[in-house]
Amino acid sequence: MTSPLITPAELAALDDVTVLDVRWRLGGPPGVDFYREGHIPGAVFCDLDQDLAAPPGAGGRHPLPEAGAFQSAMRRLGVSDGRPVVVYDDAGSTVAARAWWALRYFGHQDVRVLDGGLPAWTEAGLPTTKDSPDLAASGDFTARPGGMPALTADEAAALATQGVLLDARAAERYRGEVEPVDPVAGHVPGAVNAPTTENVGPDGRFLPPAALRDRFTGLGVREGVQAGAYCGSGVTAAHEVLALEVAGLPAALYVGSWSNWVADPSRPVATG
Repeated sequence: MTSPLITPAELAALDDVTVLDVRWRLGGPPGVDFYREGHIPGAVFCDLDQDLAAPPGAGGRHPLPEAGAFQSAMRRLGVSDGRPVVVYDDAGSTVAARAWWALRYFGHQDVRVLDGGLPAWTEAGLPTTKDSPDLAASGDFTARPGGMPALTADEAAALATQGVLLDARAAERYRGEVEPVDPVAGHVPGAVNAPTTENVGPDGRFLPPAALRDRFTGLGVREGVQAGAYCGSGVTAAHEVLALEVAGLPAALYVGSWSNWVADPSRPVATG
């Protein structure tokens, strides 16, 4: 299996690659502010809210964009079908994973996440810049939905009883003790808590594949059993899917996640 991750040294050695800076903070400041302060040379800023999601609503806080809108956004950022793409952030890849998943879902065949993100890049002694690349020539990416498995709310509910549905949020949110963003606290009945913070080490890099595989098999994920993941709005859950892929365990993403689940008051909620 080709790893979906790339090291700073491997990225630095690539000549023809599109690099997307996907830094973002819940509640701000805007990620583009961090980008302007310094980024990997040649990187283009990719906005989570504008480029990787449709407007919030009943579909959740970060619903999947329409194919045409996603295609236009990626072409504007210089993404092409035949050119590798590397995505990064500065938060343990929790946001970059959404870009990885979205590009893979819409059919790009060569997308990798910079393991450890910008901190790993600078720790390796590699340069940053404040200069933005010239994007006079747009990319030719064509969005083809369906490249990665995705779940609806009903499919996520079924998976929670017939397979393994992982809740990627912090344990206290899963238990319903706190809910800082969405109007209802708790989790999808039958879901298993698996915080994304446990996918990476203190350095923000993913755990080795064998360690991740041990983690997820301990939660019930194994070959022959369907698995899926959700979080608050389908961002950190993409990180869970990425970690599962590193472990060699494919999984589907419930893109709408908890923010979509609680938009329908008839859906059941579990706590504890």
